[in-house]
Amino acid sequence: MHCPFCSTDDTKVIDSRLVADGGQVRRRRECTACGERFTTFETAELVLPRIIKSDGVRQPFDEAKLRSGMMHALQKRPVAIEQIDAAVGRILHRLRASGEREVKARMVGELVMDELKSLDSVGYVRFASVYRSFQDISAFRTEIDKLERDTQASE
Repeated sequence: MHCPFCSTDDTKVIDSRLVADGGQVRRRRECTACGERFTTFETAELVLPRIIKSDGVRQPFDEAKLRSGMMHALQKRPVAIEQIDAAVGRILHRLRASGEREVKARMVGELVMDELKSLDSVGYVRFASVYRSFQDISAFRTEIDKLERDTQASE
């Protein structure tokens, strides 16, 4: 770590403590050249994988886009913001835990559909209709029948 006072790159750690519920480490450092002390904070950089779209284009993961899609599907439905936040958190956790540097957009869509299925069946069907590009009413009927079978099987 470079000293912010004299720019020497030789500093030593005097004290380390966990802060922010263990998500960050606060370190007191001392410069061996000028003797000045300063504080640094370290956090883990958790990288989300890049998304491979269906046309092959690669783009960075966009949490705001994920949240927006879920909010749109759940618009005017009795689902609390906290539940949506928790679902987004679970999706992010699963993406990080995959260890992949790139994932197909289809995988993200399936993760969203899994979460929506447990949150709200109407939101699930709304999202599925756009995600799977339903062309007619029979596609809706098929998806609703499948949802009902899954619900009955889990009860």
